[in-house]
Amino acid sequence: MNYDTGTILFAFGLTVFAGLATGVGSLMAFYTKKTNKKFLSAALGFSAGVMIYVSLIEVFVKARDSLEAVHGESLGYLYATLSFFGGIFIIALIDKLVPKAENPHELKDPSEMEELPQQEKDAHESHQLLRMGLFSALAIAIHNFPEGLATFIAALEDPTMGVSIAIAIAIHNIPEGIAVSVPIFYATGSRRKAFKFSFLSGLSEPIGAIIGYFLLRSFLSDSMFGIVFGMVAGIMVYISLDELLPTAEKYGEHHIAIYGLISGMMVMAASLVLFS
Repeated sequence: MNYDTGTILFAFGLTVFAGLATGVGSLMAFYTKKTNKKFLSAALGFSAGVMIYVSLIEVFVKARDSLEAVHGESLGYLYATLSFFGGIFIIALIDKLVPKAENPHELKDPSEMEELPQQEKDAHESHQLLRMGLFSALAIAIHNFPEGLATFIAALEDPTMGVSIAIAIAIHNIPEGIAVSVPIFYATGSRRKAFKFSFLSGLSEPIGAIIGYFLLRSFLSDSMFGIVFGMVAGIMVYISLDELLPTAEKYGEHHIAIYGLISGMMVMAASLVLFS
């Protein structure tokens, strides 16, 4: 399948936007005294709602349509279903194989920034904090690879849907930026270092998009597109259920997360109805 240069650049730009939201999280940590956890909980729930709805209602359907056009109704549906669970398996395997000293998606409160390293003069403890932050940056970078490919492929096929997914993933990346920058700043006292590693962890999304596209470009037939799109749907559902909703519930009230989830679904549904 061939795409014009403008479409490719637009899709890549969306992926860069989504990935660099980790830098927004880092800036929030530096310049906000305390995270508004209720707002962030609602935003994460909203992001999960967008991703779950678009994955099951739009992305999976497109995958099924592409595969049925090539392989027929029964086999096409089977391949779409296998692709969906294959995407879940791949992101779950990445989650399993990347060891975590602590959850790299765990939200840190920017108020922790106020406790400067004077309390951490013990060199071993500072080293442990630095290691934790760098390790979180690496873990998040690896997790962001498939997210970047998901955003990029979705935007290639449907720019409106790509925008929705990019915004959802950007919201998801903000607390990841906080998770990376807080321990690094806490250990070193350097905002520049903390921001740099937070920023670099987000760059893995556009890198994942570029690598994935060039690896798949020669094989991007209707059948391959359907398989990739099915996997994208599975990846986004897994991210929503494994990361976004648990984090939203942990740092906000249950109902705030659920209201955010439903709101995300409603907004996504409205955008698909209005702009399809």
